[in-house]
Amino acid sequence: MHWREIIRRPVVTEKSNYQADANNQYTFAVDSRANKLQIKQAVELAWPNVTVDKVRVSNMPAKRARRMRRIAVRKPGWKKAIVTLEPGDSIDLFEGV
Repeated sequence: MHWREIIRRPVVTEKSNYQADANNQYTFAVDSRANKLQIKQAVELAWPNVTVDKVRVSNMPAKRARRMRRIAVRKPGWKKAIVTLEPGDSIDLFEGV
């Protein structure tokens, strides 16, 4: 798989912003078929000046939600990767904004 197929999008929440500042950890939504080694290589290809120290992966479960009264909607499950970088490295997610 190409690295653009593996990394779907960054997950930008208050917790992920705190982890990026305090622990040098970045959170991404990744392809469900990708493993830790593929995620590490994809991040290092996407940002050539960083070195990945550790990758943690978790599968986020599907959720059921209700819209109005009787319409039930199902949000699909997805895979989340928390990537820890070497000290001194950083990723600029909002470059040029």
